[in-house]
Amino acid sequence: MTDRAQYTPGPASGAQVRKEGENWTLIIVRELRHPPETVWQALTDPAQLREWAPFDADGSLGTAGATVKLTTVGAPAPHVTETTVTRADAPRVLEYNWGGFDMRWQLETLGGGTRLTLWTNIDRRYIAMGAAGWHICFDVLDHLLSGTPVGRTVGPAAMKFGGWQRLHAEYAKQFGVKG
Repeated sequence: MTDRAQYTPGPASGAQVRKEGENWTLIIVRELRHPPETVWQALTDPAQLREWAPFDADGSLGTAGATVKLTTVGAPAPHVTETTVTRADAPRVLEYNWGGFDMRWQLETLGGGTRLTLWTNIDRRYIAMGAAGWHICFDVLDHLLSGTPVGRTVGPAAMKFGGWQRLHAEYAKQFGVKG
């Protein structure tokens, strides 16, 4: 594992908010140097999710109709959500609900890599927090797939991380919300 102390997230970028009244959707786009099939495995395989995602899965998310328990990592009390995968078009589109929030992942071939887009509805009070958290998760995912893992950084551990505080402030300013 690469030393996490050497990891510093880049500036807040690749995220936007779609506002429809009180319903806000966070959209995060990241270009990864890995083919869609490789990224798809990281999004659906429980062993790989444990390395970068803010939740653990007790089964694969790669099959439409599959029922999977997602356990939030780092929550003060265990938070387990049973979800049904509503769409799994490998390696292009993955949809499910996590803790009451719709998650839609789209993978597009981009040269030899992938443009990964996440859409998730999120309470507007937490939009900057969500953007900062997913930014770091995407960075950790990219390091994992590149063979230089830095270790999962989520929940309270992420919030104590200096890069998270900066990202949170940058996204709050970008989205015009209080930090």
